[in-house]
Amino acid sequence: MRSYNLLEHILFPSSRLNSDKLAYALQGKTVLITGASSGIGEHVARLLGLYQVHLVIVARRVDRLLNVKESIEESGKAKVSIVRANLRLDEDMEALLKFLHKESTGLDFVVNNAGISIKRSVRESLDRYHDYTRTITINYLAPVKLLLSVIPILERNQGQVINISTINTSLIPIPHFTAYQASKAAFDVWFRSAASELNALGIAMSSIYLPLVRTPMIEPTAAYRSMPAMSPEHVARIIAKSMYTKRTTWQPWWLFIGQTASLLFRGLWENGMSRKLRKRRGKHGNS
Repeated sequence: MRSYNLLEHILFPSSRLNSDKLAYALQGKTVLITGASSGIGEHVARLLGLYQVHLVIVARRVDRLLNVKESIEESGKAKVSIVRANLRLDEDMEALLKFLHKESTGLDFVVNNAGISIKRSVRESLDRYHDYTRTITINYLAPVKLLLSVIPILERNQGQVINISTINTSLIPIPHFTAYQASKAAFDVWFRSAASELNALGIAMSSIYLPLVRTPMIEPTAAYRSMPAMSPEHVARIIAKSMYTKRTTWQPWWLFIGQTASLLFRGLWENGMSRKLRKRRGKHGNS
């Protein structure tokens, strides 16, 4: 696990995990984890793999899933099933849903972690509408389709859905992430809107609002490499803890400062960003 520097220790205080409570919450249960071949999903799978639970891990890269499965079953207590699926594809989604509905033990937890991020300016996207369609499919349409199908199972088992979201849904949007931010915000609103209805059915709904996390998804963005970021191991503990606390929301302690600033200084921010981008465009020409 990567060590935190002083600033990261302040921004991301440690989260203690009660192993006995987690073991009790997971005993004999089935947990679905999407995006489980790397990053947050992989670390959640490896952590839960220490307990007597059935893990259904889903991702596109079957070789990585097999690696996770083998290492968990060698050293852990969990049973692991793998489903290779690109959730953008209808046939893969249907295969996953068919597997879940045939699973004899049902389904008790859904960790909605699969996601995609794209950094690209609107001008660079003029002939790349597919960037928006694939991002909205993975970040919004796929989890909606998944949940609509398994809600009856979760109701029967009094289960829980844990959505891995982002603090960006609560802050002023930033340039160059239009596809990502819009799609994450769409599912966040759907999830919060559905929460009361699903709570009434006995399904717990938990939103985990994360800042930057040191995963392969952020590696292509050079500016992120020197910024404070959470470790995926730390995030995995927070997600696991929510399985016995049933806490509806987790967010970093300092997010309220950003939310307040977003309300008070929206105009200043937007005008300032416009000037900055115009200046940059002038400096580098119109190409």
